[in-house]
Amino acid sequence: MLNYIWAGLIILSLVFAVVSDVRDLVRDTYRNGAPLPITLYFPKGYQPQARHQPVVVRIDPENFRTFYRTETAPETTYTGELVQFRTGDELRFAREVALPEPLATIRRATAPRDQNELRGTLKAMVLVGDSLATASVVFAPVRLVRLQAITEAAFEFARTAVTLALGLIGLLALWLGLLRIAEAAGLVQHLTRWTSPLLRPLFPDVPRDHPAFALIVLNLTANMLGLGNAATPLGLKAMEELQKLNPRPNTATNAMVMLLAINTASVQLVPPVLLMAIMGTAVSPLVLPIIIVTLVSLVVAILAAKLLGKLPAYRQTDPLRTPTDA
Repeated sequence: MLNYIWAGLIILSLVFAVVSDVRDLVRDTYRNGAPLPITLYFPKGYQPQARHQPVVVRIDPENFRTFYRTETAPETTYTGELVQFRTGDELRFAREVALPEPLATIRRATAPRDQNELRGTLKAMVLVGDSLATASVVFAPVRLVRLQAITEAAFEFARTAVTLALGLIGLLALWLGLLRIAEAAGLVQHLTRWTSPLLRPLFPDVPRDHPAFALIVLNLTANMLGLGNAATPLGLKAMEELQKLNPRPNTATNAMVMLLAINTASVQLVPPVLLMAIMGTAVSPLVLPIIIVTLVSLVVAILAAKLLGKLPAYRQTDPLRTPTDA
């Protein structure tokens, strides 16, 4: 079902992108091929033989509004560079300079790789003195902006998914291997007996001395210590053990719902590793608030799972219910 939802969202986004891009083409939003009037000021004077020379670009706000049919006004001046080639002159705006729409979109769509720089071909430059010139600039044509953005985002997230999956393989192998060693050494059985009194009220449907108890404890411990990546394989293994007790595989049992709720709102005694890597020692003042907030969320999650599990509508769908529960 989830696959159909994702497919529907992707199709809707593509339809929205195509409609928006067609509308931009009809309206000529980016004025492809049309010259934008500008004024150039050369701080060091115009040098006909210089390949590169600094320049200050002036765009009249009223001309800009009329040209692009927008209410947005540009800055009075922009720094840049004039590059003269034998085949023509190119105007390059300074990198990372704040540009109004649609110039910002034109830069995103046409800038060379790893260079956030707006470029355009200079036309009809006429000198007015040694340091001033009038001209017009034509930017590279822009088409199907939103469709390209969605396509690039799809490929980027695909690469991220592959990287994440490859990274989890090592963690899964490590923790499941340690779990197998602990099981062979009898640690899992001892852990089950020690934690059974604490977990029994939360998981009454799980038989005593079941391996799921130890896996749940290991999973919660990893979460409390901020080891989210380590908790993932343990949680999956715990769910796998709970699924063995489920007579209806397509419906979650109360124990599975409780485990998911506790994982979602588990107590964080130690800040997550990723947060510590980003903030460093600055994370110290957040330790107590994190413990309090996650403790409250854990209590709410347990109460919600327990109370909802007692409602008639949810009891009817419980795979482990008996005729006396109906």
